Amino acid sequence: MTDITIRPARSEHLAALRAIELAAFETLRQAGAVSGAPVANSLDALHQLCREGVLLVAFAPGDIPVGFAGAEITENWLHIAEADVHPDWQRQGVGRRLVHALLAEGKARGLNGASLTTDRNAPFNAPFYASLGFAIVEGNAISPRLKALLAAETLAGLDPKRRVAMQLCY
Repeated sequence: MTDITIRPARSEHLAALRAIELAAFETLRQAGAVSGAPVANSLDALHQLCREGVLLVAFAPGDIPVGFAGAEITENWLHIAEADVHPDWQRQGVGRRLVHALLAEGKARGLNGASLTTDRNAPFNAPFYASLGFAIVEGNAISPRLKALLAAETLAGLDPKRRVAMQLCY
């Protein structure tokens, strides 16, 4: 794999991260995970992840952002809110390195573990996270926080039959 470096995001990277997220939307569309017009986090939401959570960027040689992963810290959990890799850089281990870096940050902070919500069927979503040690949480095992996130995703138009909550305990 090409030499990729992972570093914390800075304000000047945020517009590029939005562009990566919009480009990656098409990969999700092709997998049936999303439909409609491409959407991305706002610059304000990305700034908030920088200030209050963890926002990491994968850089290709020449300091070119090619992917990013961001997480919020709530209830002593690292919640992965977004992880995207530009289509030109997908399937090269960039996403795996980003998620490993997020998990290491959460562990270093002494958190309980990591959580996320994702598409159940797309091979680069739930199956990818399972390969990193995440397990699907269902029924009474889903925390109120994750239930609320899944409900909000349904209200935003995502298919609840495709959505799943996952956790990894440290």
